[in-house]
Amino acid sequence: MPRFSPDPRHRFRTNKGENGAVAWLQPHWSPPIALRLENKVAIVTGAGSSGPGWGNGKAAAVLFAREGASVLAVDVNEEAAAETASIIASEGGRCTVRIVDVTRADDVEAMAAACVDVYGRIDILHNNVGIIGLGGPVETSEQEWDRVNDVNLKSMFLTCKAVLPRMAAQGGGAIVNISSVAGIRHLGVDYVSYSVTKGAIIPFTRSVAMQYADRGIRANAILPGFMNTPMIVEPLRDAYGAGDVDRMIAVRDAMCPMGKMGDAWDVAYAALFLASDEAKYITGAELVVDGGLTCKTG
Repeated sequence: MPRFSPDPRHRFRTNKGENGAVAWLQPHWSPPIALRLENKVAIVTGAGSSGPGWGNGKAAAVLFAREGASVLAVDVNEEAAAETASIIASEGGRCTVRIVDVTRADDVEAMAAACVDVYGRIDILHNNVGIIGLGGPVETSEQEWDRVNDVNLKSMFLTCKAVLPRMAAQGGGAIVNISSVAGIRHLGVDYVSYSVTKGAIIPFTRSVAMQYADRGIRANAILPGFMNTPMIVEPLRDAYGAGDVDRMIAVRDAMCPMGKMGDAWDVAYAALFLASDEAKYITGAELVVDGGLTCKTG
């Protein structure tokens, strides 16, 4: 289907009268815009949603496919990943589901090998997997601390460990890691394991970016703010809403300078930009997607 430039200057041709005034506007056809990830292969971890609606990984997987990428949809939940793949297939895209526990090295290595077997290469690694654990150092058990660290941080170490050699061998690639503004700000709720792991993703991403910059591999992090996604419903309903989901959403909306939380598509479009060749000279960066939340002083 032909695509048109979103820039209104490309949509209309202007005729001016003798006095320089605009006489009329004529619709002006623009050449089709190339798909932003055409002929790319993307691994998206956490590609299934943790509940009804759109999570960050689900939205990113669908958006990447819409923009021409072949997607390996990775999740520990087969039903959730299959739902994402079904949406992509219904829109004419290419997607393969892979059930992976990203905290296990053997699972992750097999994931990377399978992507190359199916699609021939890995151009994009988009790390979306993440969980929330509530409590400070005293309230958090050692087991919970380890679980959140394994899922949020160790998983990115393992996926990069498996994918980076393959990207380097093929001459380049792009890695997009999901961090959080919780890694750089206290957001009113004590969740030390979550904030520490999300904060650690930032220097991890920078380290990868610097080590592999001369091999054509870019690595960047996205720091979402308050997002209205399925992930927040169960973990945060008590923290913000005394068990009431609607109240929790209202409280979080009110804390946002723009008057409401963002959604999964806000994060997905940021990931699309960083994964695409439009960001070819951007590496080691943190892209904050928070509606101005981190600009607030109180």
